[in-house]
Amino acid sequence: MNAASNPTKGFPSWVDLGREICGSLPAAEEREWLVTNGIGGFASGTVAGLLTRRYHGLLIAALKPPLGRTLLATKLDETAGYAGQDFPLFTNRWAGGTIDPQGYRLLERFHLEGTTPVWTFACADARLEKRLWMQRAANTTWVRYHLLRARGPMTLRVKALVNYRDFHSTTQAGNWRMSVERVPQGLRLLAFEGATPFYLLSDSATVEPGHDWYRNFDLALERARGFEDREDHLYAGTFTATLEPGDSFTLAATTESLPRLDGRAAWEDHLRYELGLLEQWSRAFPQTAPRAPAWIRQLILAADQFIVERPLPDHSRGSSIIAGYPWFGDWGRDSLIALPGLTLATGRPGVARKILGTWARYVDRGMLPNRFPEDAAAPAYNSVDAALWLVEAMRQYVEATHDTAFLEELFPKFQEIVRAYEQGTRYNIRADSADGLLAGGEPGIQLTWMDAKVGDWVVTPRIGKPVEVNALWHNALAGVAHFAAQLGKPGGEYEAEAESARSGFQRFWNEAAHGCFDVLDGPGGHDPALRPNQILAASLPHSPLSAEQRRAVVDLCAARLLTPFGLRSLAPEDSRYCGHYRGGPRQRDAAYHQGTVWGWLLGPFVAAFLRVTGDRSRATAFLEPFAGHLRAYGLGTAGEIFDGNPPHAPQGCIAQAWTVAEILRAWMTIANQDAETPRRPSS
Repeated sequence: MNAASNPTKGFPSWVDLGREICGSLPAAEEREWLVTNGIGGFASGTVAGLLTRRYHGLLIAALKPPLGRTLLATKLDETAGYAGQDFPLFTNRWAGGTIDPQGYRLLERFHLEGTTPVWTFACADARLEKRLWMQRAANTTWVRYHLLRARGPMTLRVKALVNYRDFHSTTQAGNWRMSVERVPQGLRLLAFEGATPFYLLSDSATVEPGHDWYRNFDLALERARGFEDREDHLYAGTFTATLEPGDSFTLAATTESLPRLDGRAAWEDHLRYELGLLEQWSRAFPQTAPRAPAWIRQLILAADQFIVERPLPDHSRGSSIIAGYPWFGDWGRDSLIALPGLTLATGRPGVARKILGTWARYVDRGMLPNRFPEDAAAPAYNSVDAALWLVEAMRQYVEATHDTAFLEELFPKFQEIVRAYEQGTRYNIRADSADGLLAGGEPGIQLTWMDAKVGDWVVTPRIGKPVEVNALWHNALAGVAHFAAQLGKPGGEYEAEAESARSGFQRFWNEAAHGCFDVLDGPGGHDPALRPNQILAASLPHSPLSAEQRRAVVDLCAARLLTPFGLRSLAPEDSRYCGHYRGGPRQRDAAYHQGTVWGWLLGPFVAAFLRVTGDRSRATAFLEPFAGHLRAYGLGTAGEIFDGNPPHAPQGCIAQAWTVAEILRAWMTIANQDAETPRRPSS
């Protein structure tokens, strides 16, 4: 039996939900699935099938890859005709809260095969399976139906609902009329003159066009987030197919005309690709990969969902990392923090090289862009530390690959970064000759990773000398000195500057707290707030802290910031602490870095803990709560943030690159150390 005839081969299903979840609407609608296409497009929805976010859709196409993301196909509403009965398989919530129909009640099982969501519906004694995936490097979503068992034929009628809007917005249709016309094997849709045409196609179903706006879908999560909670979608037509037991048919939503419409071949291609990711990882880590638990294998596949192509100014192809789904683009800091875990820990150094080369192209006045706007405007250079993370990502790449040729190529960029930070660049970012530390900031601008801003209000401005920025600055100086030595170049000036920064860093030590100040020399003096930023001073390879200080920082963070899913962004006893992330944009942004738990910080914490204790068993145990998390929010992946207060409910993005990356990096670091440690012979 080959992989195509046995779709579960190679994919132990870590996410496998039965009726106890599927048949409970609150449980089924809070669990969301995600599929991606490697160029920024994606599809996402709930286990229950109803829409709860503006970001849910069957095809959210990247029309200007990896951005320009546009909702084209919204959902498919299926009704199965079997043994003289009609079984609605779909679920909708309407304005006012009415749930009609309630197809989730027929959902017997939901599971992931790799990253592919699979629904199994029970219609009397018949069982119908539905699976959904995206084609690699194409704005194409495939949906395949397979009649697993039945006493006779089943007729499936599938209503297609579409739209055409920026994925951040919502639609109130008014009198909007789209062009819906028949083409071979389906429908061609044109939203308006100048829009990108898209298609709904099938390999075997018949189609009847339509044009009727279904109005007032209720978006419950948007209402909870303080945004518009009503939306209209266009019914574009009905696809009908009659299946005998064992038969299948496929629908495609796509921006391509797809002259070759072969659902089975498309599934086999997708299956081979994901099996290839696991095989590549296994080859790279032959001692470690076979011992990995199923949830880590699931994260290996999840890691790939964030990696995207990014065209470069010279029209060559680069690569980047989407910071999080469903609403982030590719952000500089996030990409470079996530790079080692998403690529090196998954056995893909070639991808790491391409991403490093892409971001290095954008060094300007020593800085890297914080993000690329969706509207293709100029990159936003307001990150004080993204360029410093580039140095650290390069260090990890060279350590893993010994690729000194690539290091030689990029070394001038690292020199440029150091020189610009020494001499001064945007937003008063400069090295202070008095203590060797990096200072920066000005009113109204957010420069560190704690970057929430509401209007003109920067929630955590952190003007002055932030602790993690200076840990990164010292690490970068020491790293560039090491690069110079590897390349046989003079590096004495970098060594001297690293020593100056290391010596100056002792100013951060707050003996009364037995930890670090969060910011030095700010407008109000030194900031003693207990935040997790100091953990980077203990976890980075070139630490400016003594061994005793590193141990104290780990103990302090463990005692007052650590939760099962990461570190709180502010200690609970602080008067500004917010234990829940909820409400409208202002309330949520006020809580974003004022107590909210960040999953990515578990990586640096585990690294620092392992460094000071050497206890690999306990270090691994810190990561294990994420095994359950993969079944509870963004299925098969790891979310962005969690409430500071127990039970630490997941919030924010359902899939966050640096969370997935840091969990993988930490787990693989521990596992690889275990693999290298000789076992004692048994007595």
